[in-house]
Amino acid sequence: MKFTKLGRTAVVAVAGALLLSSCAANEGTAPAAGGSEAPESSLSGDLAGAGASSMGAAQEAWIAGFQTNNPDVNVTYDPAGSGAGREQFIAGGVGFAGSDAYLKDEELEGTFGACVADSLPVDLPVYISPIAVIFNVEGVDSLNLDAATIAGIFSGEITNWSDEAIASQNEGVTLPDATITAVHRSDDSGTTENFTQYLAANAADAWTEGEFETWPAAYGGEGAQGTSGVVDAVTNGTNTIGYADASRAGDLGTVALMVGDEYVPFSAEAAAAAVDASAPVEGRHEGDLAIELDRTTTEAGAYPLVLISYAIACTEYADAEQGALVKAYLEYVVSAEGQQAAADNAGSAPISEDLRAQITASLEMIG
Repeated sequence: MKFTKLGRTAVVAVAGALLLSSCAANEGTAPAAGGSEAPESSLSGDLAGAGASSMGAAQEAWIAGFQTNNPDVNVTYDPAGSGAGREQFIAGGVGFAGSDAYLKDEELEGTFGACVADSLPVDLPVYISPIAVIFNVEGVDSLNLDAATIAGIFSGEITNWSDEAIASQNEGVTLPDATITAVHRSDDSGTTENFTQYLAANAADAWTEGEFETWPAAYGGEGAQGTSGVVDAVTNGTNTIGYADASRAGDLGTVALMVGDEYVPFSAEAAAAAVDASAPVEGRHEGDLAIELDRTTTEAGAYPLVLISYAIACTEYADAEQGALVKAYLEYVVSAEGQQAAADNAGSAPISEDLRAQITASLEMIG
């Protein structure tokens, strides 16, 4: 089964770095249409989330929108990284997690501090965005690269910008005879997992370590903490290359990926096309909406280096009031207003009506 078409109206509005650590905000109902006064909210209390830094700009927009209608709720989100977010959620330190990777089977076999014993949390795909391969080479704004060449660069096999593997795909581009500095995430990162999953699927001969969240020492390169750290290292370095959520690419050069027999630049539409070509993960429990991305799609216009960030929440909370806040907040996140706010602030692709209906059904399970 494939998810139906995602919203196609989003145009990537690449934002600058928007690091979100602790923002007050709220809401349990969508903002009132036409600027009319919002209905009075009965919700109150504190809600903390943590996780993927890639969705930091989106969380900023969601929290601001939620606050409009729920002034007595305080929501914070710590963009500590997907791995850290899942760890905090598992330990019961936050009410929900943001993660660029869905919960693994071995994680689901454990216990979750905020959840009622023996109840399973759900992975809800609330944020869809391309991952950009970003670089900083003087005089070069864009490059065409296939997966094998990207794998060679990040594995340390291709070390110079003038290498024939790069030059042959970019006729007419003046490339320097200069050492490449490849920047990767130093923390446990869902963005890294998505990036390496793409390389493993499309360039297995050049990328022998497979997919992973934690960068192996064998591949070397320069490590940086979080999405902002990678973007800063690429921006402030010379002849650098890295990978980050596309909303953070700013003025850096970006790579168009070889898909089938064409090069496809990142965009919200191209990311949506890749998700359209994908299917739900088989064997997941009721309410869980993890998606198995088809990284090897050759569909015209698809950009398979895409991440889906999940909101991870309990289906049954030990603290019922906390459950009510999580449910209300995530209802706003997946609403048309919430998704458009994320598209405007982070350049993400709004979820489809079909996927929204599926997430809403899962949210009804939260108690």
